Amino acid sequence: MKKDFKVKKNKEFQEAFKKGRSVANRQFVVYILKKPDQENFRIGLSVSKKIGNAVMRNQIKRYIRQSFHELQDRVHNGNDYIIIARKPTAEMDMHEVKKSLEHVLKVGKVLKKPKRGDND
Repeated sequence: MKKDFKVKKNKEFQEAFKKGRSVANRQFVVYILKKPDQENFRIGLSVSKKIGNAVMRNQIKRYIRQSFHELQDRVHNGNDYIIIARKPTAEMDMHEVKKSLEHVLKVGKVLKKPKRGDND
């Protein structure tokens, strides 16, 4: 994922927590902060040490990034998304992570409907 698509600074995370709105399911909490002057979306990831060792946490982050990569045509631009993984994500595979993220983004009304002919 390109640098333009990442939220890195603590200040940016804190801004999303304070000013953004949040949606959640059992596996993820997603903070959504509107940034109208931003032409693409950015994501920030937070996976707690409570979830597992470094290998497990990095695998979860890779799954989330890949899911966003596959959903990028459907995700609304001009937003920052801060994704916080909860404990159940430790037992999930790539397909389950994508399905769960898709669900929480639909709840947050930031996911466009798939175009006809798209195979999900």
